[in-house]
Amino acid sequence: MSEATTSTGTDRVSFHSIDAATGTSTGDAFAVDGPADVAAVCAAADAAFDAYRATTNDVRADFLERIGDEIIALGDDLIVTAMRESGLPRARLEGERGRTVGQLKLFAGVVRHGGWMGLRIDPALPDRAPLPRPDLRLRMIPLGPVAVFGASNFPLAFSTAGGDTASALAAGCPVVVKGHAAHPATGALVAGAIETAVAACGLPAGVFSHLVGPGNELGSALVQDPRIAAVGFTGSRAGGLALVTLTQAREVPIPVYAEMSSINPVVLLPEALKARGAALGTAFVGSLTMGAGQFCTNPGLVLAIEGEGLDAFVSAAATALPEAPAATMLTSGIHAAYEQGIAALAGHDAVNEIARGKVGEGVAQGQAAFFETTAAQFLSDKALGLEVFGASSLLVRCTSEDELHAVLRAAEGQLTATIQMDNADADMASRLIPLLERKAGRILANGWPTGVEVAHAMVHGGPFPATSDGRTTSVGSLAIDRFLRPVSYQNLLSELLPEVLRDGTTAPRLIDGVPAN
Repeated sequence: MSEATTSTGTDRVSFHSIDAATGTSTGDAFAVDGPADVAAVCAAADAAFDAYRATTNDVRADFLERIGDEIIALGDDLIVTAMRESGLPRARLEGERGRTVGQLKLFAGVVRHGGWMGLRIDPALPDRAPLPRPDLRLRMIPLGPVAVFGASNFPLAFSTAGGDTASALAAGCPVVVKGHAAHPATGALVAGAIETAVAACGLPAGVFSHLVGPGNELGSALVQDPRIAAVGFTGSRAGGLALVTLTQAREVPIPVYAEMSSINPVVLLPEALKARGAALGTAFVGSLTMGAGQFCTNPGLVLAIEGEGLDAFVSAAATALPEAPAATMLTSGIHAAYEQGIAALAGHDAVNEIARGKVGEGVAQGQAAFFETTAAQFLSDKALGLEVFGASSLLVRCTSEDELHAVLRAAEGQLTATIQMDNADADMASRLIPLLERKAGRILANGWPTGVEVAHAMVHGGPFPATSDGRTTSVGSLAIDRFLRPVSYQNLLSELLPEVLRDGTTAPRLIDGVPAN
């Protein structure tokens, strides 16, 4: 989190970052950007747009790779700074840095390949009866400057140089980042690395800008600037919906790609419980408590049919959880919201507490919690299906497969849904999958939802409220599609066509619907 003050001798407001482990301010003050700063960087982004979108695929790919190189060049200073501001451990942040650089390289490869351009050519058919067909050629072009909001729980991989930034830059869109106030020093280091890469690659300075400041005013001003063409956001449902409301009220509405809220149901099927209920209970606690539960893919809901093995699962989880240490949460605000969430569950007449983790001794220490209720009670109270951001989960005991299906139908849209199954559960799983497809963006078998692979086939999205647009993903190569739109060219002279649409191009394309390369 951050602490805002008014600088001495000036009306310029500044703020400090907060050491997550101690709750005290640290480091130099950061000046809070205001409306004039927003207008200036948006104007620079708009001015850079045409030059940047005209760069070759190789130039843009080299730029993305150079950003990764510059982030690595920051060395241990980046890791130590992020540890201080987030409370996350070194190993986690070193892995996150690798993921950040990896997704930049992934998009560099996507750009070089060229398939993202979606080239389609339908040659003229002048002799077709009853009417001739014109020459039609299509490509995808970038939308324009994109506003990206850094996430609190991933100070590297979902923030200043995270997946939204990488995919927007890959698409040819300048990016304006609203850095998260919980880790301003980390964001400043990464922003400096990107700016170094911009200069080294000879690109216009407006290709990337970084704004900082606590509160909502800065982000509101950014998304309402008429030069911003799209928004990428990772955070709370309230924050994402506020941005959607603001952008839809603009004279020209724009898309908001917001990842917001998910409790990621894990379905424990009967034969799996019989065979390995205790092992599943222990593994579940490991997933639940990872990173203080501060993952958008945290297993916040567990579903099972009463029967042999479920008691073993519960017993193992109840044994393992009290040994789980409390962990520093990202900010005092996130910690306070988490405490309110688990207090509401603990005080609910229809909810029983199974176990708690260890109590922490420092500030903002998140104590893990596991609760249970019945399917009938879950179906009667929508509040039981709301996200509690942190290491909290609710087991829903079902009496039948029909009741299990009813709970899943009542659940909101999710980023993930997991099935724990053995071979003998295959028939039941086959009946579940069509339902889960309607509810989630990613379906897992015999794993845990925490952990998102950066790969071409990954979907990190899902029906509302997991995201504001369930047709998209914020992770994986398809993330680039969010920042592109199609343009068709009819009967243009060859010399007026974009080079990639002229005859003889070697870029991947469809000709009359058939792949040519």
